[in-house]
Amino acid sequence: MNAKILVFSGSLRTGSYNTQLAKAAIKILSAEGAEVTEITLADYPLPILDADLLENDGAPENAVKLAQLFQVHDGLFIACPEYNSSIPPLLKNVLDWVSVTKSDGTHDLKPYAGLTVALGSASPGALGGIRGLYHVRSVLMNVGTQIITEQCSVANAGKSFAEDGMPSDERTLSLLKKTCRSLLERVTVGRGRV
Repeated sequence: MNAKILVFSGSLRTGSYNTQLAKAAIKILSAEGAEVTEITLADYPLPILDADLLENDGAPENAVKLAQLFQVHDGLFIACPEYNSSIPPLLKNVLDWVSVTKSDGTHDLKPYAGLTVALGSASPGALGGIRGLYHVRSVLMNVGTQIITEQCSVANAGKSFAEDGMPSDERTLSLLKKTCRSLLERVTVGRGRV
């Protein structure tokens, strides 16, 4: 059975460097034999998490859909923008909504239990967005995922992707490959329950 990996970018921006990174990761994961699902968070708009909203109306439909997607995959690769050295609000809101979505009306949901996650970032800056990954890692540890040590950041991202969509710098490409392979080595295949 091949590992099922869900890949998405934490950015909705047209021409997003992190979306480019996500697509590069998809190529590597697919070449390594993974069954890859790519989504865009634009297809799953969510209100800002509000306890009153959750208590009165339950989790929104898109939160349930995302929780189901997380649960039926063995691992995640998230390409994370850096906002002011931290996690972008779009991504934080998604991760928070998924964490409080406990049922789809038929099945109990535990979308983070046993889920293995790899992180990457891309930025026009010299650090490649890596400062934000510390906070993303902290959130994902808190909700119970297993996060691999390896991660990839693409610095000077405006000029760091080749025509084939892969990082043009050999060191960065090697690190992305190492991150993707480490994810596949550490996932528990068949963890999904929905």
